[in-house]
Amino acid sequence: MKITGKLARLCAFVLTAVLLLTDFSTAGQEKYDLAYVWDANLDNVLDYKDELEKVFSEDISKGLKIVGRGREFGVIYDANASAKTVIPEIERQAGMLREAGFEQPRAIEDQCYYELYNVSYGAGPNVDVLKKRYTELYSFLGVEVGKNLFVEKISPGNYMLVYRRRGDKKSTLVVARRHASLLRRKKIRTSITPENNNDVVYGESSLLDDTGGADESDDADTAPEPVRAAETEKTAVAASQQPAMPPVVAKKIQRVKKTAPAASCATDFEKNIEYYIKNLRRSGRISGDEKTGWMVYDLENDTCLADINGSVPFQAASMIKPFVALAFFHQVKQGKLPYGPKSRRMMEAMIQRSSNSATNWVMRQAGGPARCEQILRQEYGAIFKNTVIREYIPAGGRTYKNSAPPEDYILFLRALWNKELPFDKELKRLMALPGRDRIYYGTPIPQGTLVYNKTGTTAHVCGDMGILAPKTAQGGRYPYAIVGIIERSSRPADYSRWMLTRGNVIREVSTLVYEEIKKQHRLM
Repeated sequence: MKITGKLARLCAFVLTAVLLLTDFSTAGQEKYDLAYVWDANLDNVLDYKDELEKVFSEDISKGLKIVGRGREFGVIYDANASAKTVIPEIERQAGMLREAGFEQPRAIEDQCYYELYNVSYGAGPNVDVLKKRYTELYSFLGVEVGKNLFVEKISPGNYMLVYRRRGDKKSTLVVARRHASLLRRKKIRTSITPENNNDVVYGESSLLDDTGGADESDDADTAPEPVRAAETEKTAVAASQQPAMPPVVAKKIQRVKKTAPAASCATDFEKNIEYYIKNLRRSGRISGDEKTGWMVYDLENDTCLADINGSVPFQAASMIKPFVALAFFHQVKQGKLPYGPKSRRMMEAMIQRSSNSATNWVMRQAGGPARCEQILRQEYGAIFKNTVIREYIPAGGRTYKNSAPPEDYILFLRALWNKELPFDKELKRLMALPGRDRIYYGTPIPQGTLVYNKTGTTAHVCGDMGILAPKTAQGGRYPYAIVGIIERSSRPADYSRWMLTRGNVIREVSTLVYEEIKKQHRLM
């Protein structure tokens, strides 16, 4: 069923209004879902879904799906409910969304959209078998497939290897049959499966990340007991009396301090970014009340490539979460906190899915916001010169008090890449877990690029910070760190559109940087 975008939006709006006035005693048996956004750009819709998941509780997030409608994609909540049931659900969600700056959902009939499908290459309880198959298929099936190949968790203890094509049923079936023919000799069968917003446990960066697991936690890999507040306070006092860090680490941190990025490094990278941002301001794509910060750092040659407002503090949003992880791991390294199955799950939820509740759990274990900042300032002061951690993540994700300048992110990423931080392997693994980003996905940067990153978004800030390590023509990697932040002083009239457009600006700048590095260093 094909519906034009304007007509469909009008239909959904009118349907919601009609439902609010419905006499439920005479209502039929129609089933309704909730719709949030429609856009011709799939990347925009995927970004939007990720931001919705940060607002909602897990039970709502699990019901979110990407669907199709004509030539558009959309995010829906698969309520599959009667008119009488769907209105209270709209009201329940509208309060949460309004708090975070989103528009309220609209009711939509089940028949007003079609499901999207992926190609499956097998399922089962043994995730290691599927990871091995992933390795076989990653290069064999080509660039388009490899970048979107994932192992999903489809139920407790059960996994599936899929190519997230997100196409209509007919065309996806054609692709599945073509892949089946290609994989016949490998005895790998294919099928199609609906797009169900399953959790991802393995993807491209997981494969490319060769740091291994968290070997420092092997001896503590038992279910941890909850850390009581009183114990945490004692730990905080005791930690301040401990040596700052092992001598070897201290020496490395001093090296970071000596080679910290300069206040300005006017390279072609910096000039290109400045010119691009100025054009965006002239065209109105970046408004007058928005400030931006950009830094690019060559990790291979240990030099700054671009520094635009690098020392200016910006709201951190979710980009603060890897710093919280470091404050936690510092205490694990000292034997003051355990790192077992529960804390590992919470870390994964905090970094990969940007769960605010998981972040607050980790922060509480580490002693609270002030204690996290104290650890970073006292023990890693050469890195975290101006980072501020003042608050837990409030309900709805409206976190505005935590902040950091781009320079602090760069110094953190540099120390992470150079293995100068406790549990650096685990930090890298967490930041390489598959997820949406604004520096690689949605850009022409080629398949096979290793990515460690963390995004951050509120109604006032949109950012991403991370390491990209693309392949070189000689078969090696050329690592560099990049930070892009756009912050506005007032809330945008249309937060959803602002978040999507600014996220795409960061992608465009990341592409500019990659193209310049490619010219200079013979990247793939």
